[in-house]
Amino acid sequence: MRMMTAAVALATAFALSVPAHAEDGASGDKGKWQFKLLGTAVLADGKLTEVNNDLVGLPGTLETKANDNYVPTVAIEYFFTDNISVETICCVTQHDVDATAGLPGAELVSDAKIIPATFTLKYHLDAGPIKPYIGAGPTYFIFIDEKPGADAVTLGANGFKLNDKFGVALQAGVDIPLGDGGMSLALDAKKYFLNTSAHWYVDGTEVIATRHALDPWVLSAGMGFRF
Repeated sequence: MRMMTAAVALATAFALSVPAHAEDGASGDKGKWQFKLLGTAVLADGKLTEVNNDLVGLPGTLETKANDNYVPTVAIEYFFTDNISVETICCVTQHDVDATAGLPGAELVSDAKIIPATFTLKYHLDAGPIKPYIGAGPTYFIFIDEKPGADAVTLGANGFKLNDKFGVALQAGVDIPLGDGGMSLALDAKKYFLNTSAHWYVDGTEVIATRHALDPWVLSAGMGFRF
């Protein structure tokens, strides 16, 4: 909660500073838009934090972990000024969740696809040709096509659901210009803070409900073009 409050406060401070800088001209002659094509590592946590319903007798030592995934990502950014911009990303990432203790190696969630709808307000530092930045903003994780894992199916589960959830993302990175044509090398890191609830069903009856900290690191590298 403290991290979310700090992120919201940071984003609000940036937003309030936009009118004060507007007279400087939106991003000079560098262009207002930036498009990035990135390769992204999604390093999720998936730690079990709470068991809310258990009709099957889960081991008290149960712990869980989501697997990592590597996906292409598109980022689109609009510059209000040279220092202030807003960015959104587009990607779909897919994860399993396995037990690491209690039922070690058991696949509990299979092929859960996530659309991490994210907007960050960014502040770009003046550091010569290299352009570091920091940012913060809200995210909304949309889960689609999630299924019970193979071991959960073996135990009788034939339905599964992950709750869509709001969270917050903190961001830092750098754009390194490649010549004068608007091209750049882009390096970006985001840390998400977000929990979700998981529900397993047998013939429509909920038999297990748990809560998990997803909290992924999202690390990206690629090319940007400002126009």
